[in-house]
Amino acid sequence: MAIELSNIHFYYPDQPDHTILNIPSWSLPDGEQTFIHGQSGCGKSTLLNLLSGLLVPCKGQINILDQQLNQMTSRQRDKFRADHIGYVFQQFNLMPYLNAFDNTLLASQFSKRKKTAALEDEIKDLLTALNIPQGDWYRAVHNLSNGQQQRVAIARALINKPQLLIADEPTSSLDSTNRDAFMTLLMSIVKEHRMSLVFVSHDLSLSNYFKRVESLREINHIEDPA
Repeated sequence: MAIELSNIHFYYPDQPDHTILNIPSWSLPDGEQTFIHGQSGCGKSTLLNLLSGLLVPCKGQINILDQQLNQMTSRQRDKFRADHIGYVFQQFNLMPYLNAFDNTLLASQFSKRKKTAALEDEIKDLLTALNIPQGDWYRAVHNLSNGQQQRVAIARALINKPQLLIADEPTSSLDSTNRDAFMTLLMSIVKEHRMSLVFVSHDLSLSNYFKRVESLREINHIEDPA
């Protein structure tokens, strides 16, 4: 299994009476892709942060790629994430004064993957496939448009060919042409490399790209997610 959740409860320490997630059981087989939808503020990003080890549950067990994530130290989770998980953040989380090429390359510096000429060629191919003009590859990303920055963030998440890819509203800053091109490319890459994908969005039109579509309300057993 790519993901197995059991008896997950999460709340923030300063709001112990406000449970955000209560997930009795949920799983995702290896190589499967799922689209999870829900309104803003219902806990989608919190779920993704638990799956990636950026947060730990207050109660319950999180198995990712047959490893019990909630039993790892913070440093162990960081290393595991770098080696096995790609994450497209809603807020990009790019290094603003690095260029598009180096932001993508940076992902490999935290994983087992070493810098090689083949890796550099893969980065160029990926930036090209994501419709980032060559003239923008070596510009500091803070000088790029929001849509271009989002595509750089996508390239960074994909470059290590992770076993599990997590995407948090990854098309929110893309126009319709680039959104459709991105989705076609994304689904092609995950299927080619048999990546497991958890894709979260409030845009239900994107669910057409997925066989498995779920509402967070059905996964999260609280009366009024907030």
